[in-house]
Amino acid sequence: MHARSIAPLALDSYQRAARVVLANHLVTRTFPDRIALPLIRRWATELREDLAELFGYRLEVTETTARLFPVIDRLDAGRPARTPAERVFDRRRYAYLALALASLGRAGDQITLSELADQVAAYATRVDGLELSTERAADRDAFVDAVAWLSTRGALTLADGDAGGWAADPEAGEALYDIDRSVVFAIFRPPRALQHLQSVHGLLADGGSDSGATVSVAQTRAAAARRVRRALVELPVVYAEELAADEQILLGSEKLVAEVELLTGLRAERRAEGVALIDTSGRLSDVRFPGTGTLAQVALLLVGEIADRVLDIDNPVPRRPLPAAPTELADRLDAAIPAATVFEPLAMAVETVADDDDSLGDGPQPQVPEHPFLTWTWIRETVQALTDRYGSTFAAQWQADVPALTTEAVGLLQRLRLVRAVGPAEGTSGPPTAKTGKSVLDQNSQPSAGAAASTGGTPPAGAAGSTADTPPTGAAGSTADTPPTGAAASTADTPRTEAAASTGGTPQTGAAADTATAETRAAGDADTSGGGPHSGDTARPPADEAGLLILPALARYRGAIVTVRTRAQSELFASATKLGEHADAGGRS
Repeated sequence: MHARSIAPLALDSYQRAARVVLANHLVTRTFPDRIALPLIRRWATELREDLAELFGYRLEVTETTARLFPVIDRLDAGRPARTPAERVFDRRRYAYLALALASLGRAGDQITLSELADQVAAYATRVDGLELSTERAADRDAFVDAVAWLSTRGALTLADGDAGGWAADPEAGEALYDIDRSVVFAIFRPPRALQHLQSVHGLLADGGSDSGATVSVAQTRAAAARRVRRALVELPVVYAEELAADEQILLGSEKLVAEVELLTGLRAERRAEGVALIDTSGRLSDVRFPGTGTLAQVALLLVGEIADRVLDIDNPVPRRPLPAAPTELADRLDAAIPAATVFEPLAMAVETVADDDDSLGDGPQPQVPEHPFLTWTWIRETVQALTDRYGSTFAAQWQADVPALTTEAVGLLQRLRLVRAVGPAEGTSGPPTAKTGKSVLDQNSQPSAGAAASTGGTPPAGAAGSTADTPPTGAAGSTADTPPTGAAASTADTPRTEAAASTGGTPQTGAAADTATAETRAAGDADTSGGGPHSGDTARPPADEAGLLILPALARYRGAIVTVRTRAQSELFASATKLGEHADAGGRS
């Protein structure tokens, strides 16, 4: 590992380069800023070898781009592409983005916005349910958002004109763009030909493995160690109970965690439940929590209320084990694959993983941890009470739509791995809502749009690890049963999360029409039914009751969740001094 031999005075520069490339799988002359690419090029050799050794990632660095090819262990719909106004991409925008990339791959050095729109419109006619009509303002706005996403990353550079003028009136306005072909080709680099896939699982780390190959014990252990390291930099917190037995042992290894700390400059904080990485630099988070804005404030207030409820020994809450990992997203993506485009002679067979529950035999069964459970009814009532109390400080749109506010606040906590939705609403990003509320899955969606449906309008995770943008988010949890440390708090400014490249954040754009067809066929809105009355006793609630499981990072340490990140750093198990001050004040009175 090269990081061990780098001089102390230069180590900070190396760690900054590592954080940049882990946070942005595509780095260009202008994205994420103008100093990122020179920094990565300075350490290209060392980064290439260390990233391969620790994570199994591949790094390609050229004069104009640095492209990280990650290894994806899980589907993640939590990091969608966003418009310049921070709105989540809907399916139509993802489809336009896919078709625009396909068009640019065949274009010259320059192209006008109207020419690109005409080409995308022509491609769209080949996709059922998708259309781009320049006579409709909504279509023009969606197309301009897709172009702006490409422009931000340097694939397109405005040479003359104004895209906003064209969006307002295509007859009067126009824009001319220079095309950076190296960036265009770097954005879409799937690990496997999409026409050879019958399932999105073929894009995951274990999806294309050769089951007949002989693997030594050392290779198996090395692969498990890389999975744990990837989890540390991809997840806000790594819970030991979610890992295999051999991975749990590795998570408790000082050496393995120290290697990630040395590469990234992050600091690990351990608990009995897992490991979290603390970002003392504050430069990698795509989510700042606590943060500004109504959603972040309500989520933080809700955390305080949940902690008070869970730790109330006079009124214990029911408990429930974590359910199996949801498969809804993968099933919906698989259903969206256009069978007619799959090249059967080279298609990868979908392997069914056998249930190994019987492998334990008659020996002692491991104890399954159970977590506090709160019903949606309690969550909704609590957010309503918070709105009644603090609503005058909330944005007007949330004051008028408390169900939607509840959905979005809970979705933020789920994304930070502080809670897990279970029951009939499991797999969604928020609670069942009233007619005025929208689930995160519904937001900004278009019934006839052409991008796969997933949480927050995220594109098909079938492009996992292929399209370049924000990396998987991450940090891990803990092994020491100790109270949270106050020094852990850090509220650094963080870049926004756009198309989650490595985890399917950007659509599959290689075969434009086929891919957009797949996106169009993806299932739409998730089921948001369910709910149930709150039970104050400790009996396990019915398995089909909808609600939230409160995960250890929130449940165990009163107010210990101050700052959590969803990409290359986590500020979890941090100081609680600023959390729930209203509750503390009420207790003193």
